[in-house]
Amino acid sequence: MESSEEENDGVSRNHVPKELIRLASNGAKFVDEVLNGQNECCLESFRMDKHVFYKLCNILQAKGLLRHTNRIKIEEQLAIFVFIIGHNLRTRAVQELFRYSGETISRHFNHVLNAIMSISLELFQPPGSVVPSEISEDPRFYPYFKDCVGVIDGIHVPVTVGVDEQGPFRNKNGLLSQNILAACSFDLKFHYVLAGWEGSATDLQVFNSAITRRNNLQVPEGRYYIVDSKYPNVPGFVAPYSIPYYKEFPSDFHPQDATELFNQRHSIFRNVIDRTFGALKARFPILMSAPSYPLQTQVKLVVAACALHNFIRNEKPDDWIFKMYEHGSFPMEESEPQLEMAVAPKMDVESQTQASDHTFDSEEVVHDASQLRNSIAAEMWNDFIQDFPPCKFH
Repeated sequence: MESSEEENDGVSRNHVPKELIRLASNGAKFVDEVLNGQNECCLESFRMDKHVFYKLCNILQAKGLLRHTNRIKIEEQLAIFVFIIGHNLRTRAVQELFRYSGETISRHFNHVLNAIMSISLELFQPPGSVVPSEISEDPRFYPYFKDCVGVIDGIHVPVTVGVDEQGPFRNKNGLLSQNILAACSFDLKFHYVLAGWEGSATDLQVFNSAITRRNNLQVPEGRYYIVDSKYPNVPGFVAPYSIPYYKEFPSDFHPQDATELFNQRHSIFRNVIDRTFGALKARFPILMSAPSYPLQTQVKLVVAACALHNFIRNEKPDDWIFKMYEHGSFPMEESEPQLEMAVAPKMDVESQTQASDHTFDSEEVVHDASQLRNSIAAEMWNDFIQDFPPCKFH
């Protein structure tokens, strides 16, 4: 895409609410009023608590990634960026509030985006060695899933590309998108994100890329992620059995054998990634639209938004958006609404034009993965039938 960022600033909304414009005569005054006002105002305007905002500014300054200029302090630079992605605004709409040219807004937007990308790898932490409390404290999952470290799934994010590039990005629903693969922890953090794959890419292509690329998805030895039926059941990734599988099992469902019980409990885990994506998109609604930035910028935006999501979760785990999506660890009823999902994300931002040839063809490897799943299902079933009369299942 050859057009400039000033021309490519279209996101979704064209106007800043008039009440915000009335708050200040220029951007610096607006930022000062927000940061010196009630914390709720900072949450609404900049999508994070004041102390979280200041800490992020300090980190980016200390690492030499952002610096004060003669006209714009670091706080205002970060405010411009999070205001755009947190309110899904066009650059020219933000000009009304901050009183800068479109070129200035775009320049600082990109400086902050690149600064956050520079620290993003630090914000995607691999799984720890402790069994997540969401598993250890729930008899439905412990001890059976004690080695599970999280959940993997994908989501389509709308994308804007030139007419000559649209073919590969058109997904099965006919919409232009990039496919994002994410590995999430049970406390709503992203372990890993792979962005940039075209919407037409298969789930297996994206998965294979995630596990074979240079900055690949790491699974601790002896541990595994839960994946759904579109992914393979291979070492490090436990998929459901190939029998009827519901994203939401009916509340009156009574499993008839070990495989049905396994699939039922396996499905409950998956709501954690729906809630993680839900919190991400609620905080940064720019991901719900197709921003008219260059493709590389759109890919970076996904990774940066996920990194900021993790930073805020670390610093303020009980902030208002996370509270909306927590609902306890796992609901007893499998009725959590599901997001439409399909693909995968990436840490390093590079063109996704080559499909990985990596496959798990070894019979021994596939057998070992099946054995693990079978042992979990058998142990779970044996305990389950002791608690219910046998006639319940016949």
